[in-house]
Amino acid sequence: MLKLQKHSRRLFLGHAARLMVAGAALPLAKPALASLPNARTLAFDHTHTGERLSVAFAVGEHYVPNALNRLNFFLRDHYSGEVGSIDPQLFDLLFKVKQELACEQPFQVISGYRCADTNTRLRHTGGGGVAKQSLHMLGKAIDIRVAGVPLDDLRDAAISLGVGGVGFYARSQFVHLDTGRVRSW
Repeated sequence: MLKLQKHSRRLFLGHAARLMVAGAALPLAKPALASLPNARTLAFDHTHTGERLSVAFAVGEHYVPNALNRLNFFLRDHYSGEVGSIDPQLFDLLFKVKQELACEQPFQVISGYRCADTNTRLRHTGGGGVAKQSLHMLGKAIDIRVAGVPLDDLRDAAISLGVGGVGFYARSQFVHLDTGRVRSW
């Protein structure tokens, strides 16, 4: 009987050790990441797809690969469905804007990534404001607004950071942010 108990205990401890190692290899769940003191989180509502996303995209100086993949998909070209690679610095910029506004409301996304064909079509058929070499095609630009935040406050918060481009489109009700050179219009 004693021999059986030792064997069972050894078996149990072996299984427990394997489970602990397997558990440590699993990625941290979103709520666990978001609760870390140095986690950077963003929330979005997409005005064209109706999708919502809240994600911890970075912890400290390290980006979370799975979160970046989710963001790439969320910010895909909503006309073609093509998924681009979004510049992680754009998420850093959005996070800083969120801090500057002291706002927890999600960003409402009008446009994220745009493939070249969509960009060309919008240049020829849209209401203007679509650049031939748009940074949207490089995953370096986003058009946003925030419910309850005046558009000029959003623009001013972004300009105050001195990072990238900031475009103000009052008639279309959005602010363009990008990680290109510092400029505003």
